[in-house]
Amino acid sequence: MISEKFIEQIRALGLPQAETLLKALTGTEPSVSVRLNARKKASLPFKTDSTVPWLSDLGLYLPERPLFTLMPELHQGVFYVQDASSMFIAHVIRQLTANSAPVVYLDACAAPGGKTTAAIDALPKGSLVVANEYDFRRAAILRENVIKWGYDATVVSRGDTRKFSKLKEEFDIIAADVPCSGEGMFRKDPEAVAQWSPALVAECAERQKVIVQNLWSALRPGGYFIYSTCTFNRTENEDVIKFILDNFDAESVPIATNPEWNIIDSTLLSETAENEVNMDACSKIYGYRFFPGCVRGEGLFLSVVKKCGEFSPSAKRKGAQNAKNAQNKVNPFISKALGWVSNPEDYLAEITSENMIVAFPKRYAQTLKKLQNTLDISHFGIPLATIKGKDIIPEHSLAMACGVLDVNSFPNVELDETSSLQYLRREAIVLPEETPRGYILLTYNGLPLGFAKNIGNRANNLYPDSWRILKR
Repeated sequence: MISEKFIEQIRALGLPQAETLLKALTGTEPSVSVRLNARKKASLPFKTDSTVPWLSDLGLYLPERPLFTLMPELHQGVFYVQDASSMFIAHVIRQLTANSAPVVYLDACAAPGGKTTAAIDALPKGSLVVANEYDFRRAAILRENVIKWGYDATVVSRGDTRKFSKLKEEFDIIAADVPCSGEGMFRKDPEAVAQWSPALVAECAERQKVIVQNLWSALRPGGYFIYSTCTFNRTENEDVIKFILDNFDAESVPIATNPEWNIIDSTLLSETAENEVNMDACSKIYGYRFFPGCVRGEGLFLSVVKKCGEFSPSAKRKGAQNAKNAQNKVNPFISKALGWVSNPEDYLAEITSENMIVAFPKRYAQTLKKLQNTLDISHFGIPLATIKGKDIIPEHSLAMACGVLDVNSFPNVELDETSSLQYLRREAIVLPEETPRGYILLTYNGLPLGFAKNIGNRANNLYPDSWRILKR
Protein backbone atom coordinates (compact mmCIF):
# COMPACT_ATOMS: atom_id res chain seq x y z
CA MET A 1 0.00 0.00 0.00
CA ILE A 2 1.34 3.42 -0.95
CA SER A 3 2.38 5.59 2.00
CA GLU A 4 0.24 8.59 2.95
CA LYS A 5 3.44 10.60 3.25
CA PHE A 6 4.24 9.78 -0.37
CA ILE A 7 0.78 10.94 -1.43
CA GLU A 8 1.27 14.19 0.49
CA GLN A 9 4.65 14.66 -1.19
CA ILE A 10 3.17 14.29 -4.68
CA ARG A 11 0.30 16.67 -3.97
CA ALA A 12 2.73 19.20 -2.50
CA LEU A 13 4.36 19.54 -5.91
CA GLY A 14 1.32 21.55 -6.91
CA LEU A 15 1.04 19.96 -10.33
CA PRO A 16 -2.40 19.48 -11.91
CA GLN A 17 -1.31 16.01 -13.04
CA ALA A 18 -0.73 14.82 -9.44
CA GLU A 19 -4.10 13.09 -9.06
CA THR A 20 -3.71 11.43 -12.45
CA LEU A 21 -0.40 10.01 -11.30
CA LEU A 22 -1.74 8.75 -7.97
CA LYS A 23 -4.66 7.06 -9.68
CA ALA A 24 -2.37 5.42 -12.25
CA LEU A 25 -0.01 4.08 -9.58
CA THR A 26 -2.80 2.17 -7.86
CA GLY A 27 -5.18 1.30 -10.67
CA THR A 28 -3.27 0.62 -13.90
CA GLU A 29 -0.71 -1.84 -15.25
CA PRO A 30 2.71 -0.98 -16.73
CA SER A 31 3.05 -0.78 -20.49
CA VAL A 32 5.32 -3.07 -22.51
CA SER A 33 7.82 -1.61 -24.96
CA VAL A 34 10.98 -2.56 -26.83
CA ARG A 35 13.74 -0.61 -28.54
CA LEU A 36 15.20 -1.89 -31.80
CA ASN A 37 18.90 -2.12 -32.61
CA ALA A 38 19.58 0.43 -35.34
CA ARG A 39 22.27 -1.80 -36.88
CA LYS A 40 20.56 -5.21 -36.76
CA LYS A 41 17.60 -5.39 -39.09
CA ALA A 42 15.30 -8.39 -38.74
CA SER A 43 11.63 -9.32 -38.79
CA LEU A 44 10.14 -9.13 -35.30
CA PRO A 45 8.60 -12.11 -33.49
CA PHE A 46 5.84 -10.11 -31.79
CA LYS A 47 2.97 -7.78 -32.59
CA THR A 48 3.23 -4.05 -31.94
CA ASP A 49 0.42 -1.53 -31.63
CA SER A 50 2.18 1.87 -31.86
CA THR A 51 5.51 3.66 -31.75
CA VAL A 52 7.07 5.47 -28.80
CA PRO A 53 6.51 9.12 -29.78
CA TRP A 54 9.94 10.46 -28.68
CA LEU A 55 11.70 7.58 -30.46
CA SER A 56 9.28 6.70 -33.21
CA ASP A 57 11.76 4.99 -35.52
CA LEU A 58 13.18 2.55 -32.97
CA GLY A 59 10.77 2.42 -29.99
CA LEU A 60 7.70 0.17 -30.14
CA TYR A 61 4.79 -0.53 -27.79
CA LEU A 62 3.43 -4.06 -27.52
CA PRO A 63 -0.20 -4.86 -26.68
CA GLU A 64 0.88 -7.52 -24.20
CA ARG A 65 4.07 -8.95 -22.72
CA PRO A 66 5.25 -12.06 -24.62
CA LEU A 67 7.83 -14.55 -23.37
CA PHE A 68 10.88 -12.62 -24.55
CA THR A 69 13.38 -15.17 -23.21
CA LEU A 70 12.34 -17.72 -25.83
CA MET A 71 12.91 -15.31 -28.73
CA PRO A 72 16.33 -15.82 -30.36
CA GLU A 73 16.20 -12.22 -31.57
CA LEU A 74 16.57 -10.99 -27.99
CA HIS A 75 19.82 -12.92 -27.60
CA GLN A 76 21.05 -11.73 -30.99
CA GLY A 77 20.70 -8.12 -29.86
CA VAL A 78 17.98 -7.34 -32.38
CA PHE A 79 15.92 -5.59 -29.70
CA TYR A 80 16.10 -4.61 -26.04
CA VAL A 81 13.15 -4.68 -23.65
CA GLN A 82 13.01 -1.18 -22.16
CA ASP A 83 10.45 1.08 -20.59
CA ALA A 84 9.37 3.79 -23.03
CA SER A 85 10.10 6.65 -20.64
CA SER A 86 13.74 5.56 -20.38
CA MET A 87 14.05 5.78 -24.17
CA PHE A 88 13.78 9.56 -23.83
CA ILE A 89 17.55 9.72 -23.31
CA ALA A 90 18.05 8.86 -26.99
CA HIS A 91 15.92 11.86 -27.97
CA VAL A 92 18.00 14.06 -25.66
CA ILE A 93 21.33 12.80 -27.02
CA ARG A 94 20.22 13.35 -30.59
CA GLN A 95 19.48 16.99 -29.80
CA LEU A 96 22.71 17.60 -27.91
CA THR A 97 24.88 16.07 -30.65
CA ALA A 98 23.04 17.18 -33.79
CA ASN A 99 25.65 17.72 -36.55
CA SER A 100 28.42 16.90 -34.04
CA ALA A 101 31.63 15.00 -34.60
CA PRO A 102 32.02 11.72 -32.66
CA VAL A 103 32.16 12.18 -28.89
CA VAL A 104 33.47 10.35 -25.84
CA TYR A 105 30.44 9.41 -23.72
CA LEU A 106 30.22 8.04 -20.19
CA ASP A 107 27.22 6.22 -18.74
CA ALA A 108 28.27 6.30 -15.09
CA CYS A 109 25.48 4.19 -13.53
CA ALA A 110 24.80 1.94 -16.46
CA ALA A 111 23.41 -1.50 -15.50
CA PRO A 112 21.54 -3.31 -16.88
CA GLY A 113 22.40 -1.48 -20.11
CA GLY A 114 19.18 -0.03 -21.51
CA LYS A 115 20.30 3.58 -21.52
CA THR A 116 23.81 2.59 -22.65
CA THR A 117 22.59 0.75 -25.73
CA ALA A 118 20.13 3.58 -26.45
CA ALA A 119 23.05 6.02 -26.34
CA ILE A 120 25.11 3.86 -28.71
CA ASP A 121 22.43 4.22 -31.39
CA ALA A 122 21.74 7.90 -30.74
CA LEU A 123 25.32 9.23 -30.62
CA PRO A 124 27.22 10.37 -33.72
CA LYS A 125 28.70 7.44 -35.63
CA GLY A 126 32.14 6.51 -34.34
CA SER A 127 31.65 7.78 -30.77
CA LEU A 128 33.29 6.01 -27.83
CA VAL A 129 30.92 4.75 -25.13
CA VAL A 130 32.14 3.94 -21.60
CA ALA A 131 29.63 2.18 -19.33
CA ASN A 132 30.28 1.83 -15.60
CA GLU A 133 28.42 -0.03 -12.86
CA TYR A 134 29.17 -0.09 -9.14
CA ASP A 135 27.63 -3.49 -8.36
CA PHE A 136 29.76 -6.36 -9.72
CA ARG A 137 26.81 -8.69 -10.34
CA ARG A 138 24.90 -6.03 -12.25
CA ALA A 139 28.11 -5.14 -14.11
CA ALA A 140 28.17 -8.69 -15.52
CA ILE A 141 24.66 -8.19 -16.92
CA LEU A 142 25.72 -4.83 -18.35
CA ARG A 143 28.69 -6.44 -20.08
CA GLU A 144 26.46 -9.13 -21.61
CA ASN A 145 23.97 -6.61 -22.97
CA VAL A 146 26.68 -4.36 -24.39
CA ILE A 147 28.30 -7.32 -26.18
CA LYS A 148 24.97 -8.43 -27.65
CA TRP A 149 24.33 -4.91 -28.96
CA GLY A 150 27.46 -5.38 -31.09
CA TYR A 151 29.18 -1.98 -31.09
CA ASP A 152 32.97 -1.92 -31.28
CA ALA A 153 33.93 1.35 -29.53
CA THR A 154 32.78 0.36 -26.04
CA VAL A 155 34.37 -0.03 -22.62
CA VAL A 156 32.64 -1.59 -19.59
CA SER A 157 34.05 -0.87 -16.13
CA ARG A 158 33.15 -1.79 -12.56
CA GLY A 159 33.43 0.26 -9.40
CA ASP A 160 32.76 3.47 -7.52
CA THR A 161 32.35 6.71 -9.47
CA ARG A 162 35.18 8.21 -7.39
CA LYS A 163 37.63 6.64 -9.83
CA PHE A 164 36.41 8.99 -12.56
CA SER A 165 37.62 12.04 -10.64
CA LYS A 166 41.12 11.06 -11.82
CA LEU A 167 40.11 11.29 -15.49
CA LYS A 168 40.23 15.06 -15.85
CA GLU A 169 38.10 16.45 -18.70
CA GLU A 170 38.04 13.11 -20.52
CA PHE A 171 34.35 12.98 -21.52
CA ASP A 172 32.23 15.15 -23.79
CA ILE A 173 28.95 13.87 -22.31
CA ILE A 174 28.34 12.17 -18.97
CA ALA A 175 25.01 10.51 -18.18
CA ALA A 176 24.17 9.49 -14.62
CA ASP A 177 20.94 7.58 -14.08
CA VAL A 178 21.58 7.73 -10.37
CA PRO A 179 20.39 5.30 -7.67
CA CYS A 180 17.16 6.70 -6.24
CA SER A 181 14.18 5.96 -4.02
CA GLY A 182 12.44 4.18 -6.91
CA GLU A 183 9.06 5.93 -6.80
CA GLY A 184 8.76 5.59 -10.58
CA MET A 185 8.87 1.79 -10.26
CA PHE A 186 5.90 1.50 -7.87
CA ARG A 187 3.72 -0.19 -10.51
CA LYS A 188 6.41 -2.76 -11.32
CA ASP A 189 8.10 -3.37 -8.00
CA PRO A 190 6.16 -3.95 -4.76
CA GLU A 191 9.44 -3.83 -2.86
CA ALA A 192 9.95 -0.22 -3.96
CA VAL A 193 6.58 0.62 -2.39
CA ALA A 194 7.40 -1.24 0.82
CA GLN A 195 10.83 0.33 1.37
CA TRP A 196 9.87 3.93 0.56
CA SER A 197 10.18 6.54 3.29
CA PRO A 198 11.10 10.24 3.57
CA ALA A 199 14.37 9.12 5.16
CA LEU A 200 15.20 7.02 2.09
CA VAL A 201 14.52 10.00 -0.15
CA ALA A 202 16.92 12.16 1.87
CA GLU A 203 19.57 9.43 1.92
CA CYS A 204 19.36 8.98 -1.85
CA ALA A 205 19.64 12.71 -2.48
CA GLU A 206 22.89 12.91 -0.53
CA ARG A 207 24.31 9.94 -2.44
CA GLN A 208 23.28 11.54 -5.73
CA LYS A 209 25.16 14.73 -4.90
CA VAL A 210 28.29 12.71 -4.11
CA ILE A 211 28.04 10.93 -7.47
CA VAL A 212 27.77 14.26 -9.27
CA GLN A 213 30.80 15.60 -7.39
CA ASN A 214 32.78 12.47 -8.30
CA LEU A 215 32.01 12.88 -11.99
CA TRP A 216 32.11 16.60 -12.60
CA SER A 217 35.86 17.00 -13.11
CA ALA A 218 35.81 14.24 -15.77
CA LEU A 219 33.53 16.38 -17.97
CA ARG A 220 35.13 18.63 -20.59
CA PRO A 221 34.39 22.37 -20.67
CA GLY A 222 31.30 22.83 -22.82
CA GLY A 223 30.30 19.23 -22.17
CA TYR A 224 26.86 18.02 -21.12
CA PHE A 225 25.83 16.26 -17.92
CA ILE A 226 22.59 14.26 -18.27
CA TYR A 227 21.05 13.63 -14.85
CA SER A 228 18.12 11.26 -14.43
CA THR A 229 16.19 9.33 -11.80
CA CYS A 230 13.19 7.01 -11.76
CA THR A 231 11.50 8.98 -9.01
CA PHE A 232 9.02 11.86 -8.67
CA ASN A 233 10.02 14.01 -5.67
CA ARG A 234 11.72 17.38 -5.85
CA THR A 235 14.46 16.44 -3.35
CA GLU A 236 16.12 13.94 -5.69
CA ASN A 237 15.36 15.88 -8.85
CA GLU A 238 15.19 19.68 -9.08
CA ASP A 239 17.00 20.14 -5.77
CA VAL A 240 19.98 18.11 -7.00
CA ILE A 241 20.07 20.15 -10.21
CA LYS A 242 20.00 23.30 -8.08
CA PHE A 243 22.94 21.86 -6.12
CA ILE A 244 24.87 21.46 -9.39
CA LEU A 245 24.11 24.99 -10.54
CA ASP A 246 25.02 26.45 -7.13
CA ASN A 247 28.30 24.58 -6.77
CA PHE A 248 29.69 24.22 -10.28
CA ASP A 249 30.18 26.43 -13.30
CA ALA A 250 27.12 25.19 -15.15
CA GLU A 251 23.87 26.19 -16.78
CA SER A 252 20.59 24.35 -17.31
CA VAL A 253 19.84 23.27 -20.88
CA PRO A 254 16.34 23.09 -22.42
CA ILE A 255 15.29 20.08 -24.49
CA ALA A 256 12.66 20.44 -27.20
CA THR A 257 9.58 18.30 -26.64
CA ASN A 258 6.16 17.97 -28.24
CA PRO A 259 3.19 19.03 -26.04
CA GLU A 260 1.32 15.97 -27.31
CA TRP A 261 3.85 13.77 -25.48
CA ASN A 262 2.42 14.95 -22.11
CA ILE A 263 5.88 15.28 -20.55
CA ILE A 264 5.77 17.64 -17.57
CA ASP A 265 8.18 20.59 -17.60
CA SER A 266 9.75 21.46 -14.24
CA THR A 267 8.96 25.12 -14.82
CA LEU A 268 5.30 24.22 -14.30
CA LEU A 269 5.87 23.61 -10.59
CA SER A 270 3.56 26.05 -8.87
CA GLU A 271 4.36 28.29 -5.93
CA THR A 272 2.76 26.44 -3.07
CA ALA A 273 3.69 27.06 0.51
CA GLU A 274 5.61 23.78 0.42
CA ASN A 275 7.98 24.78 -2.40
CA GLU A 276 8.01 28.57 -2.35
CA VAL A 277 11.58 28.72 -1.00
CA ASN A 278 13.04 27.01 -4.06
CA MET A 279 10.76 28.47 -6.70
CA ASP A 280 13.22 31.03 -8.07
CA ALA A 281 15.81 28.31 -8.69
CA CYS A 282 13.28 25.91 -10.16
CA SER A 283 12.07 28.53 -12.63
CA LYS A 284 15.58 28.45 -14.12
CA ILE A 285 15.80 24.67 -14.21
CA TYR A 286 14.81 22.72 -17.28
CA GLY A 287 13.67 19.30 -16.15
CA TYR A 288 11.33 16.73 -17.66
CA ARG A 289 9.00 14.49 -15.66
CA PHE A 290 7.22 11.40 -16.90
CA PHE A 291 4.07 10.55 -14.94
CA PRO A 292 2.30 7.20 -15.50
CA GLY A 293 -1.25 8.06 -16.50
CA CYS A 294 0.03 11.03 -18.51
CA VAL A 295 2.54 9.07 -20.58
CA ARG A 296 2.56 5.43 -21.59
CA GLY A 297 5.56 4.52 -19.48
CA GLU A 298 6.94 4.54 -15.93
CA GLY A 299 8.23 7.37 -13.79
CA LEU A 300 11.28 9.32 -14.93
CA PHE A 301 12.94 12.66 -14.32
CA LEU A 302 15.66 13.96 -16.64
CA SER A 303 17.58 17.22 -16.75
CA VAL A 304 20.63 18.40 -18.68
CA VAL A 305 23.26 20.86 -17.49
CA LYS A 306 26.15 22.21 -19.52
CA LYS A 307 29.61 22.79 -18.12
CA CYS A 308 30.52 26.33 -19.08
CA GLY A 309 32.93 26.59 -21.98
CA GLU A 310 32.93 25.85 -25.70
CA PHE A 311 31.73 22.39 -26.75
CA SER A 312 34.50 20.74 -28.76
CA PRO A 313 34.09 16.97 -29.18
CA SER A 314 37.25 15.14 -28.20
CA ALA A 315 37.48 13.30 -31.52
CA LYS A 316 38.30 16.65 -33.19
CA ARG A 317 40.93 17.69 -30.65
CA LYS A 318 44.61 17.72 -31.52
CA GLY A 319 46.26 14.42 -30.74
CA ALA A 320 43.07 12.36 -30.79
CA GLN A 321 44.10 10.65 -34.03
CA ASN A 322 47.74 9.98 -33.15
CA ALA A 323 47.14 6.23 -33.23
CA LYS A 324 45.55 6.30 -36.67
CA ASN A 325 48.62 4.86 -38.40
CA ALA A 326 49.68 2.56 -35.58
CA GLN A 327 50.50 -0.97 -36.62
CA ASN A 328 49.63 -4.27 -34.97
CA LYS A 329 52.58 -6.29 -33.72
CA VAL A 330 53.51 -9.19 -35.97
CA ASN A 331 51.87 -12.16 -34.25
CA PRO A 332 50.37 -15.17 -36.03
CA PHE A 333 47.45 -15.43 -33.61
CA ILE A 334 46.59 -11.74 -33.97
CA SER A 335 46.96 -11.92 -37.74
CA LYS A 336 44.61 -14.88 -37.94
CA ALA A 337 42.00 -13.27 -35.69
CA LEU A 338 42.13 -9.97 -37.61
CA GLY A 339 41.59 -12.01 -40.76
CA TRP A 340 38.03 -12.57 -39.50
CA VAL A 341 37.42 -8.78 -39.35
CA SER A 342 35.91 -6.79 -42.21
CA ASN A 343 38.17 -3.75 -41.78
CA PRO A 344 41.24 -4.92 -39.84
CA GLU A 345 43.16 -1.72 -40.62
CA ASP A 346 40.77 0.20 -38.32
CA TYR A 347 41.75 -1.77 -35.21
CA LEU A 348 44.64 -2.35 -32.89
CA ALA A 349 44.63 -5.84 -31.40
CA GLU A 350 46.31 -7.05 -28.23
CA ILE A 351 46.56 -10.29 -26.30
CA THR A 352 45.31 -9.99 -22.73
CA SER A 353 46.58 -11.82 -19.66
CA GLU A 354 43.71 -14.31 -20.18
CA ASN A 355 45.08 -15.19 -23.65
CA MET A 356 42.23 -13.34 -25.32
CA ILE A 357 42.76 -11.37 -28.52
CA VAL A 358 40.85 -8.09 -28.35
CA ALA A 359 40.45 -5.53 -31.14
CA PHE A 360 39.84 -1.87 -30.35
CA PRO A 361 39.32 1.11 -32.71
CA LYS A 362 42.67 2.77 -33.38
CA ARG A 363 41.26 6.28 -33.05
CA TYR A 364 40.65 5.74 -29.33
CA ALA A 365 43.83 3.84 -28.47
CA GLN A 366 45.23 6.64 -26.28
CA THR A 367 41.94 7.08 -24.45
CA LEU A 368 41.75 3.35 -23.79
CA LYS A 369 45.18 3.39 -22.14
CA LYS A 370 44.06 6.16 -19.79
CA LEU A 371 40.95 4.20 -18.90
CA GLN A 372 42.88 0.98 -18.35
CA ASN A 373 45.26 2.79 -15.99
CA THR A 374 42.38 4.19 -13.92
CA LEU A 375 39.37 1.86 -14.04
CA ASP A 376 38.58 -1.78 -13.37
CA ILE A 377 37.69 -2.78 -16.93
CA SER A 378 35.75 -5.97 -17.61
CA HIS A 379 35.25 -5.50 -21.35
CA PHE A 380 36.59 -3.33 -24.15
CA GLY A 381 36.32 -3.32 -27.92
CA ILE A 382 35.58 -6.65 -29.57
CA PRO A 383 37.13 -9.80 -28.06
CA LEU A 384 37.93 -11.76 -31.22
CA ALA A 385 39.26 -15.06 -29.97
CA THR A 386 40.88 -16.98 -27.12
CA ILE A 387 44.21 -18.72 -27.64
CA LYS A 388 44.25 -22.36 -26.54
CA GLY A 389 47.47 -24.15 -27.33
CA LYS A 390 48.07 -23.84 -31.06
CA ASP A 391 44.43 -23.06 -31.77
CA ILE A 392 42.38 -19.88 -31.45
CA ILE A 393 38.71 -20.16 -30.58
CA PRO A 394 36.41 -17.40 -31.91
CA GLU A 395 34.68 -15.42 -29.17
CA HIS A 396 30.91 -14.98 -29.05
CA SER A 397 31.36 -11.19 -29.07
CA LEU A 398 32.82 -11.45 -32.57
CA ALA A 399 29.58 -13.06 -33.79
CA MET A 400 27.57 -10.23 -32.22
CA ALA A 401 29.72 -7.39 -33.61
CA CYS A 402 27.84 -5.40 -36.25
CA GLY A 403 30.07 -4.40 -39.15
CA VAL A 404 33.15 -6.00 -37.60
CA LEU A 405 32.80 -9.71 -38.33
CA ASP A 406 33.43 -10.79 -41.90
CA VAL A 407 30.69 -13.43 -42.06
CA ASN A 408 32.44 -15.10 -45.00
CA SER A 409 35.38 -16.02 -42.75
CA PHE A 410 33.44 -19.03 -41.45
CA PRO A 411 31.07 -21.55 -43.02
CA ASN A 412 27.52 -20.43 -42.23
CA VAL A 413 24.70 -22.70 -41.07
CA GLU A 414 21.18 -21.30 -40.72
CA LEU A 415 19.19 -22.69 -37.78
CA ASP A 416 15.43 -22.79 -37.33
CA GLU A 417 13.80 -21.52 -34.15
CA THR A 418 13.86 -24.89 -32.37
CA SER A 419 17.55 -25.48 -33.09
CA SER A 420 18.36 -21.87 -32.15
CA LEU A 421 16.78 -22.31 -28.73
CA GLN A 422 18.69 -25.56 -28.26
CA TYR A 423 21.88 -23.66 -29.03
CA LEU A 424 20.96 -20.85 -26.60
CA ARG A 425 20.37 -23.48 -23.90
CA ARG A 426 23.88 -24.73 -24.71
CA GLU A 427 22.53 -28.11 -25.75
CA ALA A 428 23.88 -30.32 -28.50
CA ILE A 429 22.84 -29.30 -32.00
CA VAL A 430 22.81 -31.32 -35.21
CA LEU A 431 24.45 -29.77 -38.26
CA PRO A 432 23.84 -30.81 -41.87
CA GLU A 433 26.04 -33.71 -43.01
CA GLU A 434 27.77 -31.56 -45.61
CA THR A 435 28.94 -29.03 -43.00
CA PRO A 436 32.76 -28.81 -43.07
CA ARG A 437 34.75 -29.49 -39.94
CA GLY A 438 36.02 -26.61 -37.85
CA TYR A 439 34.45 -23.43 -36.52
CA ILE A 440 30.99 -22.68 -37.87
CA LEU A 441 29.02 -19.44 -37.69
CA LEU A 442 25.42 -20.24 -36.80
CA THR A 443 22.73 -17.83 -37.95
CA TYR A 444 19.04 -17.33 -37.34
CA ASN A 445 16.89 -15.30 -39.75
CA GLY A 446 20.09 -14.36 -41.53
CA LEU A 447 21.80 -12.77 -38.51
CA PRO A 448 24.67 -14.31 -36.50
CA LEU A 449 23.61 -16.32 -33.45
CA GLY A 450 27.01 -17.64 -32.33
CA PHE A 451 29.75 -20.17 -33.00
CA ALA A 452 30.02 -23.94 -32.85
CA LYS A 453 32.88 -26.32 -33.67
CA ASN A 454 32.01 -29.18 -35.95
CA ILE A 455 34.20 -32.20 -35.14
CA GLY A 456 32.44 -34.63 -37.46
CA ASN A 457 30.20 -36.85 -35.36
CA ARG A 458 28.97 -33.92 -33.26
CA ALA A 459 29.26 -30.16 -32.84
CA ASN A 460 30.63 -28.43 -29.74
CA ASN A 461 28.33 -25.63 -28.61
CA LEU A 462 30.40 -22.47 -27.97
CA TYR A 463 27.62 -20.28 -26.56
CA PRO A 464 28.79 -18.64 -23.28
CA ASP A 465 27.84 -20.99 -20.47
CA SER A 466 26.85 -18.21 -18.05
CA TRP A 467 24.44 -16.77 -20.63
CA ARG A 468 22.52 -19.95 -21.42
CA ILE A 469 18.77 -19.75 -21.10
CA LEU A 470 17.05 -22.10 -18.64
CA LYS A 471 13.44 -21.47 -19.64
CA ARG A 472 11.64 -24.26 -21.51
